Amino acid sequence: MPRVPELVVRTLAVELVGDGASALIDLLPGAAPLAWVREGEGIVGWGEAARIEARGETRFADAEQWWVAVAAKADVHDEVNLPGTGLAAFGSFSFDPESAAGGVLIVPQMIVGRQGGRAWVTTIDAAESGASFTGNAGSRFGDSVRFAQNEVAAPSSPGAVTETGGAISADRWQAAVRAAIERIYSGALDKVVLAREVVVEAERPIDSRWPLRRLAVEYPATWTFSVDGLIGATPELLVRMEDGRAFSRVLAGTIRRDAALARLLESPKELQEHRLAVESVTAALAPFCAELSAPEQPAVLSLPNVTHLATDVTGTLRPGTAPTSLALAAALHPTAAVCGTPTLVALGLIREVETLDRGRYAGPIGWLGANGDGEWGIALRCAQLDPANPRRARLYAGCGIMAASDPDAELTESEAKLAPMRSALASIREYR
Repeated sequence: MPRVPELVVRTLAVELVGDGASALIDLLPGAAPLAWVREGEGIVGWGEAARIEARGETRFADAEQWWVAVAAKADVHDEVNLPGTGLAAFGSFSFDPESAAGGVLIVPQMIVGRQGGRAWVTTIDAAESGASFTGNAGSRFGDSVRFAQNEVAAPSSPGAVTETGGAISADRWQAAVRAAIERIYSGALDKVVLAREVVVEAERPIDSRWPLRRLAVEYPATWTFSVDGLIGATPELLVRMEDGRAFSRVLAGTIRRDAALARLLESPKELQEHRLAVESVTAALAPFCAELSAPEQPAVLSLPNVTHLATDVTGTLRPGTAPTSLALAAALHPTAAVCGTPTLVALGLIREVETLDRGRYAGPIGWLGANGDGEWGIALRCAQLDPANPRRARLYAGCGIMAASDPDAELTESEAKLAPMRSALASIREYR
């Protein structure tokens, strides 16, 4: 296990200057911003007090073991005591254990958060730096009760953005969809989720705060995220663990926003796809929960670009079954909503026909607190910034393929799912 740092953590209540969906995003500096924000609430962070990277089948367990050790050694003073206060880390993990992208937990040096009208600032320092509750831990904001957005420079536009291709063309992706349908008809599996990527290159280096702010404003009902260069706005919450309760929002079954709603509510294909996704989540949570409930009929979640079938699953955790929310995320991943059914067969087919490394697309992304509570979404509607070329990014979208799927319709759905990131990266003179 990597070295376990001794951290000094201090959380103070503050008054944020500014409001709205992007208020927290507007606080971020340009270098490696961290974010988990929905409807103007959540946490953002910057700097790096500690970090672990993990790979392979044990990436979740290795990261969790390190985190539990870090939390046990940390010296924490928390005057707010809300989810996300005190010691916290942002995390992102690969979809496939074989991916070189692996997983990461990042403990920022500074976290700013807001929930239910209350706001806070957390500073995190290494103990050897000499920080203490009366010294450096609070000096960077001087125990101020106000925290203003004008302390950082505004992000700059990426300029003109052009698409330069991807792992495979749209035609070849449709051919992969047809191959998957044939495999489903053979009885090998019930569903598989196939992803495609679009590579874009901007005129100027991409400041991730530019698309993040637009996503937060235009898609406030989603969770806008930024971890280690993966940015996006996911509508799907893999799991929230809080005060002995677990919550998951399952999305599967999708149409374009401008399509007739009856196509979604009366489609056997969409309803079956959604049922398989809900069953995969309830089956994964069942060993951890004394009580588990999910509505018999899905609800409808309408976003600016698409409409989804949605089901909220809730459960009461058995004491001692899941030490952290990351353990729950590991047990749930990958759900049928992003992989397929049966899981191992679907994963094998993805590796065979998808022809791209998803990296951390469709993997768990979110945050983790010292007590194990946290929120983990599924990294959807996202882009991975290229560390080797600051002007380049890879955009991802995936579709659930069933026996009744139509390759043309699936391509249209994937285009709708790419729309948020394409729009967020587009150049405009100023924010709306």
